[in-house]
Amino acid sequence: MKKAVIFDLDGTLIHSLPDIAAAMNRTLKRFGLPVFPEEEYKYKVGNGVLKLTERVIGERREMFDQVLNAYKQDYAQNSQVNSVPFQGVTEMLLRLHENGLLLSVLTNKDQSDAENVLHHYFPEVSFAEILGRQEGIRLKPDPQGALILARRMNVLPQECWYVGDTATDMQCGNAAGMATVGVLWGYRPREELVSNGAGRLISAPDELVQLTLHF
Repeated sequence: MKKAVIFDLDGTLIHSLPDIAAAMNRTLKRFGLPVFPEEEYKYKVGNGVLKLTERVIGERREMFDQVLNAYKQDYAQNSQVNSVPFQGVTEMLLRLHENGLLLSVLTNKDQSDAENVLHHYFPEVSFAEILGRQEGIRLKPDPQGALILARRMNVLPQECWYVGDTATDMQCGNAAGMATVGVLWGYRPREELVSNGAGRLISAPDELVQLTLHF
């Protein structure tokens, strides 16, 4: 019997790409660096702000700290401009909670950004835990964060669903011994999820509610 659901954030609960891309492109433009179409950011996000910065600056390693710090300041002020919850996600979260499941979020997004975004877009949802990037905790796909959340919720890893939209998420959930669910409305294709061990695939949020009723 499953007792908890751990969610990825960007690309799973919230369509945050417009604000991430806009903030980074403003930053890149500020330093005279090439910008990227929003669509390309689907393959630049997912591994945290440090990796995102590496990917956009390319060989210009000397620009890393400047770009990173400027982006973090910009995004902190503009993370709630054009981002939106994916259709049906709010209703899904409320129904899962009503059905007695504990809900947590594990993201490679900075802790403060994760909390700000979740509290803004889901004020009515009771999250048991929110765990973002912070000192001393390894980023996904390392399972450390997922296992920390399970302990904090007082559940076993095998009593958790792990839900995300990327290879990083599937690798993390599987390594933690959790049942993985890949969402097809996110930023990566079906093939990536399948090849990285997605236990199940869902096309709409209400499918997760139905799935959790049977396991």
